Amino acid sequence: MENKKKQIILNCEQLEARCAIVNNNKLEEYQIERTYEGPKVGSVYLAKIVNLEPALHAAFVNIGANKNAFLHYWDMIPASYELQDKISDQEKSVPENRKSSSFSKKLRSMITQGEKSKKIREQENKLRRKKITTNDIPNLFPPGTELLVQVVKEPIGTKGARLTTNISIPGRYLVLLPYSDHIGLSSKIDNSQERNRIKKILGSLDIPEGMGVICRTVGEGRKAIFFKRDLDMLLDYWHQVEEALEKHKVPSVIYDEPTLIERTVRDFMTEDIDEIIVDNDKAFDKIYKTLRKFGGMRMAAKVIQYNRAQPVFEHFRVKEQLDKIFGRQVPLPSGGYICIDETEALIAIDVNTGKGKRSGDHPEVILQTNLEAAEEVARQLRLRNIGGLVVIDFIDMRSARDREKIFKHMRKLVKNDRAKSKILPLSKLGLMEMTRQREHESLQATVFDNCPYCGGSGNIKSPLTMSVEIQRRLRSVLKARHQKKIAIRVFMHPEILARLKNEDAELLNEMEEAFGRDLSFRADSTLHHEEFRLVDPVTGAELK
Repeated sequence: MENKKKQIILNCEQLEARCAIVNNNKLEEYQIERTYEGPKVGSVYLAKIVNLEPALHAAFVNIGANKNAFLHYWDMIPASYELQDKISDQEKSVPENRKSSSFSKKLRSMITQGEKSKKIREQENKLRRKKITTNDIPNLFPPGTELLVQVVKEPIGTKGARLTTNISIPGRYLVLLPYSDHIGLSSKIDNSQERNRIKKILGSLDIPEGMGVICRTVGEGRKAIFFKRDLDMLLDYWHQVEEALEKHKVPSVIYDEPTLIERTVRDFMTEDIDEIIVDNDKAFDKIYKTLRKFGGMRMAAKVIQYNRAQPVFEHFRVKEQLDKIFGRQVPLPSGGYICIDETEALIAIDVNTGKGKRSGDHPEVILQTNLEAAEEVARQLRLRNIGGLVVIDFIDMRSARDREKIFKHMRKLVKNDRAKSKILPLSKLGLMEMTRQREHESLQATVFDNCPYCGGSGNIKSPLTMSVEIQRRLRSVLKARHQKKIAIRVFMHPEILARLKNEDAELLNEMEEAFGRDLSFRADSTLHHEEFRLVDPVTGAELK
């Protein structure tokens, strides 16, 4: 089915929700969300500091999860919100003629009225009265201190969640900063005329005292009414947070990050999206109403309900692309391929010419293969939700100009990635090092458990190794029971038995003759490759 559209395809089920972004039939992004009780990125907790670790410059915080969360001293210092955007000092000032809507006035009168809300805001104001450093944290936040924190990284592996006290609530076009009067724009909005227009709009908004906002990239070109609606929605969210503060005890969740469906509409539904296809009635109604409210009828008309018997991911050929996500090798158009190995310390990606070797080692061929590899690497990082340290071994290039071209191309490819990345130029050994922001478990860790036999290594003992172990065990048992006239029957996996009956048959005959015992061997397909049993064929008792 030929399809020249950019689509968001949503599959909603009871235990799992999936989102695929498809551009001209090619899967560009993929997200999955399952029923999960633990801390989620963006959620806000009323928490308590359990203990401080000066050597780590961090606090361990009880948020009610199985493991205490990690709060670095640096994340307790009032920030300039660089995690959102880098805004120059000249862009921080906005006009003071802020007009108030009746809804904002009502919310404004209710915000910061609760006792706990006042206490936390006083704590925040105290921190901002003077410039503090990490050395001041132990005195300002001793064990037992109650504070409001936000999850910035979910628990990964054996590590607990990572937190910050610099709260931010993202909306469709704005990010609300409840404890900062910082006002700015996304650094990705680079047109000076557009920046000035948006600054005027932000200056006219009724932002409560002591709060700030940042305009997101998607706000570029939007009318003032969209920003006002978004601010109203964010202030309503924050009012709910403050109401929950008064009702809940420490530790407890105060604000839950929106679901995958809600985040998809918030983060991805831009003008370049042609359709949003959803296979669930409730999700369809919710998305349609949300887009109609905040984007108008033209945006709401892009939502299409899918009702066919064939699963939506199969109909739009998403499934066949998903089936290839977890493969170690990923082919390239030129005949080359990349190999992706996900380890505890880093992600290693190797670029190979493959069938492209027939074209020779011409610099043009190598450059073209590396350019294709860079595009596929950037795509795979998004699809697999890979984060942390990534090392890419590109095919060696003699030309410094070609190496620079690959570096610039890679930076361009990750520019629009939602996860922030830092990339270093290619080293003299042809390696490119980069880091990609990791907030969640990778897709592989979400979908798979480690194999209980190989522990995730992907390796099992060879038939030769198992033959050696079986023979060694037999010798031990036969020597221990040398005076007793017993027979021994050995059960093992069929592939191991094939080895014993063929390559090692003579060795077993020699053993039987030497010890004068009756040895027999049987296949048992229920046994793992690395398991075998020695049994007395008369009594059925296992021999130790």
